[in-house]
Amino acid sequence: MLHLPVTRLSFGCHSKSNSKKLVTVQRQAASYFTYGEQEPSRQTKLRQEGICQVYEGFTEMFITTLPTRICLVGNVGQDADTLLAAESFGLPVITSDSGLDTADDKEWRTFYVMGDFEGDNFQALHKQKECILGPPALKYAAEMKQTLGHNSRPIYNYAMRGVVTCFTGIRKKDELTKLVHLIHSMGGCIKKDMNPKTTHLICSHSGGAKYQYAKTFRLSVVRPDWVYAAWTDRDNVQFEATQDGFTKNHRLKAFEGQKVCFFGFPAEEHQHMVDVLLENGGVCADLDDPECSHVVVDEHTTVAKPDTKSNNTHILKSDWFWYTIQNGYANEMDYLFGDYLDSITNTPNTDRRDSLPVSFNKRKRKRLSQRIQLEGTPLGSGKRRSSVSDAGLLSVSNSLFDCTTSPDKLLDSDDKLLLHSEPEPIDGTPVKRSMRFNHFMDFFTTESNYVGILDTILNLFKNKLEELAETNDPLLNKSEIKSVFGNFLPIHEVHQSMLEHLRKLHANWREDCLIGDIIIGHQEELIKAYPPYVNFYEQMKEQLQYCDREYPRFHAFLKINQTKPECGRQSLQDLMIRPVQRLPSISLLLKDILKHTGSSNADHERLEEALKAIKQVTLHINEDKRRTESRMAIFDIFNDIDGCPAHLVSSNRSFIAKCEVNELSDSLSGRGDSLLLYLFSDSIELCKRRSRGFNTVKSPSTGKPHKHLKLISLNTIRFVIDISDSPRAFGLLLRGEKEKLYTFTINDEETDKISYMKKLCNQIAAHMCRTDADKLLLCHSSQELDVDISDVNVSTLSKAFKLAAKTRLKVGRAFSFNKTPNKLKRAVSTMMTSPFGSTNSLTPSSQLAQMRLAANSCRNINEVADEDDCSSMRSSSPSTQSETLVVPPMSVQPTRKSKAGVGVSVGRI
Repeated sequence: MLHLPVTRLSFGCHSKSNSKKLVTVQRQAASYFTYGEQEPSRQTKLRQEGICQVYEGFTEMFITTLPTRICLVGNVGQDADTLLAAESFGLPVITSDSGLDTADDKEWRTFYVMGDFEGDNFQALHKQKECILGPPALKYAAEMKQTLGHNSRPIYNYAMRGVVTCFTGIRKKDELTKLVHLIHSMGGCIKKDMNPKTTHLICSHSGGAKYQYAKTFRLSVVRPDWVYAAWTDRDNVQFEATQDGFTKNHRLKAFEGQKVCFFGFPAEEHQHMVDVLLENGGVCADLDDPECSHVVVDEHTTVAKPDTKSNNTHILKSDWFWYTIQNGYANEMDYLFGDYLDSITNTPNTDRRDSLPVSFNKRKRKRLSQRIQLEGTPLGSGKRRSSVSDAGLLSVSNSLFDCTTSPDKLLDSDDKLLLHSEPEPIDGTPVKRSMRFNHFMDFFTTESNYVGILDTILNLFKNKLEELAETNDPLLNKSEIKSVFGNFLPIHEVHQSMLEHLRKLHANWREDCLIGDIIIGHQEELIKAYPPYVNFYEQMKEQLQYCDREYPRFHAFLKINQTKPECGRQSLQDLMIRPVQRLPSISLLLKDILKHTGSSNADHERLEEALKAIKQVTLHINEDKRRTESRMAIFDIFNDIDGCPAHLVSSNRSFIAKCEVNELSDSLSGRGDSLLLYLFSDSIELCKRRSRGFNTVKSPSTGKPHKHLKLISLNTIRFVIDISDSPRAFGLLLRGEKEKLYTFTINDEETDKISYMKKLCNQIAAHMCRTDADKLLLCHSSQELDVDISDVNVSTLSKAFKLAAKTRLKVGRAFSFNKTPNKLKRAVSTMMTSPFGSTNSLTPSSQLAQMRLAANSCRNINEVADEDDCSSMRSSSPSTQSETLVVPPMSVQPTRKSKAGVGVSVGRI
């Protein structure tokens, strides 16, 4: 605010000299102020400021400003933060109940701070053109160290500072007036028409010229509730209505306010489009609904325009629907179904197969097949070769390559190439071709179609997505694009090169041309290109499905491209599986060519080498796939084992096999414990399986199902021992200063003991670079090894004593008896006492009663124990159970073999 010395000038309005002086003074005054575009003249502005006053016959001008003060109206004066903000300006601060008592004081320029912008007091001050602020606006100016300035409109806050809005489709005058008042109160601006300064379009339904302009220039299109929601949060000084998180919840959806009918689609596709319509704010309507705004027609199955109740209803192709999802708006005039039908009927003598409905295509294919049969090609003889995958050549697990093609989907493009592949003879006499040439044409045609599919993936999908990724509105980010198309380019390049060589052979065909050299010359490129793509195809497919499911605009992008002639109505996922199927198809095609190539032909030997090269490529793919799956398995194993050594994950290590066992010895975890043996290329990981009952309580924080016990290097295993008198038992003898013997029994019915031991011996020999793997396997009886194989599973009662011992330790740690009541002490001490009590103080009958009580308590523990232990308890004889009950203290501890006995067994070996 400029403080100038007061100068009072009075001029007669009819004097020329005075008029010139008045103009000069007005210009001097105008140089100190900034005027908006809407003020009619500077003199009017000066009148409003109180600087220029006009009386009869004279004009008086005050080149000065009145003293400024701040008035806190009503409850605002009781707010400490508002009062502190007002005092920060260094101006006089007064309070008033209504503010009307100071409105007539013309000696001061007053800024009224009010918390209510709708009451009678506010309306009265607003009519008098007083400067009105809200508490958030005052606090914001104080925080930003700005002057109060002069506001021609009341400002409650600056939540819409810099926002320029425009309205469309709001017909109610009261609603429009309220929205205008709220936007002005939050510092926003309103324009009647769209212009380059417009930032937001406010409307209640999609469509119209302003909506199209906003979508074309990527402006924010919001519903009126955006303004109301911003006003609800008006007291928050830090709130901004332009925040992405806030605006996102109020953006107008693509079909909001539209009623759409789908006509001619299959049931599954129709339901999918209805779901997408509802997600994007639209309403599904029937064809006979007079309020239906759009009818979307499947142009591939519909041959005539459907009748609608309203002449204003747009009848459109399905592309309009998906383009609207992708871009937010699509002009109906570009997708009229009537224009589409007219373009088909008015296109003479051209092949319209890709744009005709299915019914036309069927008739065309029928005539085409009859023509092919008359021409006598090998396709008409009943043996049409298509790119059918041979899963046996590539598949390891019979899961990835168990897929079939759909030749009818690409029939149009195949037939188009076949019809134009051979030049027409000049004299009209049909040229007789050999069967070798016909099968070569099969190879050439399918390779051309295959490269066409790769070109479609590259140009229609990959390049378009990468172009959009460089803009501010991408469909997928760069990492997602790389995860889908990262391994695609090498395959495209090698097959483009192969196709060029095939074209040269076709142009200069001779019966002795070397077809096999094309495959042999590209063997190394095929080995480099295919394994990464095939091995990570499943991950690529999962990523593609995830993006298709989570990103509606990307889903619309895929649907739009699927309807284009280049895709043949196939999805991107259908196209991306073609590289997986191509190598088996090439192998079959080469076999057909070889079958009709004489042994004296120089290409016969080259074709055989080419078949070996293709087989070598497929074997390399399988081997690379096996290594990849093995490394992925190592990561899964590492994540499932608690306390697993970090160096288990290594690029030089591969996973071989897994075996579920129970321990016979007592050197690792305990006799009868369930263990897992993971066999790797250089080591064995031993881990304990966590039981469902006990270990869940023991370590609830670790969600891993296994616990690490020992990592054994294969170099330390001296022998693998077959325990001959047990169909499931075997042992491992380890080297060291003192040899150790670990014995196990296999509890997996699907694992054969002999096969597993041979695999183990072969892997040890391979790791130690030995050729005598059979010498690593020894055969001994359990008596020679001093191993008890009579009862592998621990009895239920023994588990009861183990649990009681663990409970005793836990309770001892959990309770402190320093401040424990005597009753609780007695109760806990009774619980901590051995289940059989003190045998010194009890009579034989009391001991027998407690033993029976302990046996009955095992029934509850049996519910927690494993099913194998339960079955072993049922199968055990009464005599065995009675023997166990006779010596209860020993059953608490696991059965341990004496060290001397183990030493004797190792010595015998």
